[in-house]
Amino acid sequence: MDELTTRWRATARAAGATDPDAVARAGARLLAGWREPHRHHHTEDHLRAVLDVVDAYADRARHPDLVRLAAWCHDAVYDPRAGGDANERASADLGDALLTAAGLPAAAVTGVRRLVLLTAGHAVGPDDPDGALLCDADLAVLAAAPDDYDRYAAAIRREYAHVPEPDFRAGRAAVLRHLLALPALYRLPEPHARWEAPARANLTRELSTLS
Repeated sequence: MDELTTRWRATARAAGATDPDAVARAGARLLAGWREPHRHHHTEDHLRAVLDVVDAYADRARHPDLVRLAAWCHDAVYDPRAGGDANERASADLGDALLTAAGLPAAAVTGVRRLVLLTAGHAVGPDDPDGALLCDADLAVLAAAPDDYDRYAAAIRREYAHVPEPDFRAGRAAVLRHLLALPALYRLPEPHARWEAPARANLTRELSTLS
């Protein structure tokens, strides 16, 4: 059993899953999505990185195991040709089905769905440590060292290889402007202190190349 499968099963059990066979099927289905060949950034490496951040700051969350489940589900469906929040909604729907089949309590399934949908815009309310943790983890890559950030940006471009360059530049610039307009990219105190400045520098630098 690989490391991610072990982590998935432990998290599902801790969150209240009651059907081990359905948990195993759910983990296999989720990993199959994360390993799709058209992905270049939204891969199992991204999943692992998000889970590592969630683990590092789990004590800041009210329901850390639900945040971990939401991390697993948040990009489980990823079609670069889909528009708007279609991927997030499809990922939330998939999570509903898999977690319900695994026997998780309805309240937990609803909580995971809410968290997954937050990743569409990364707008988190002031009293939502679970949402803050998931979104901070999802955006941690933005604070990478410049060379690593450039590799991330290049991977995003490969995922959108079907989009003509002028259209990609316009769309990507809109995404970057949205992120820069957020009151804070990171809401938890420690990630904010460590990552806010380098992330904004990276986003601003990339945006300058798109005009």
